[in-house]
Amino acid sequence: MTRSTVAALQIGAHPDGKAATLAQILTHEEAIRAAGAQLVVMPEALLGGYPKGEGFGTYLGYRLPEGREAFERYYDNAIDVPGPETEALAGLAERCQAHLVIGVIERAGNTLYCTALFFAPEGGLVAKHRKLMPTGTERLIWGQGDGSTLPVLETSAGRVGAVICWENHMPLLRTAMYAKGVQIWCAPTVDARDIWQSSMRHIAHEGRCFVISACQVQPSPKDLGVEAPHWDPELPLIGGNSMIVGPLGDVLAGPLKHETGLLVAKIDTAELTRARYDFDVVGHYARPDVFSLTVDERPRQSVVFKA
Repeated sequence: MTRSTVAALQIGAHPDGKAATLAQILTHEEAIRAAGAQLVVMPEALLGGYPKGEGFGTYLGYRLPEGREAFERYYDNAIDVPGPETEALAGLAERCQAHLVIGVIERAGNTLYCTALFFAPEGGLVAKHRKLMPTGTERLIWGQGDGSTLPVLETSAGRVGAVICWENHMPLLRTAMYAKGVQIWCAPTVDARDIWQSSMRHIAHEGRCFVISACQVQPSPKDLGVEAPHWDPELPLIGGNSMIVGPLGDVLAGPLKHETGLLVAKIDTAELTRARYDFDVVGHYARPDVFSLTVDERPRQSVVFKA
């Protein structure tokens, strides 16, 4: 069966924290079941939050005590993997008979990772991808993933992989994912700009794959009752623009702007053969005699004990 229904759940992290966010996610169970979605993608940093505008008290050469306190609060709102939140999401996947891809802030020791988690209807939490390259000042608060978490998984909808936010702009990472045979490209993000839509359409067209981009949506600072320096208090902090794109770059659903909602599309992975007839980026359109890529998938640890 090559046909399936896929969805992007556009939703934002709740200001009251991870428990309230999880409760908010679970309220969409009926909509997911009614849509018959076999795959649902949720945004980057949904559980744990994306602290847009927060500086964590850091300036070049020194860090303020209040920044350390802000990081402690952020750390406390991150999740353990596995943990109670992943158990709840596994239950959601089972009840909906849907695969889930969701962005979280993962705690590992005292380091945080921006992570995409994969859930299956049978098996619960089955894989994760840690963001390889945090962008800009994200590097203050998130560690870097390594090549050991670059899964492409067989699902009832097709072969699914996830690339988080601006990782999508890394050409070599895209090439690695194409070589793994990804058919449905999941892009959890907080980038709500119009140019992001161009990137999603390009990746779908370049990789000849389906792309599901799920972005957070957050109200304006004025609506939230918070201060956000250097941001127009009337504008949404994160405006959404989730979308689903076909393998020739055609928009199948969305973009969904400024509101929470479930974006749904029907896809057929049999289309990929036709789409790749004239362009198979790691097949007949590659030049291995000129260009090659080596991907190191070994786990990287700072301390290794040998008996």
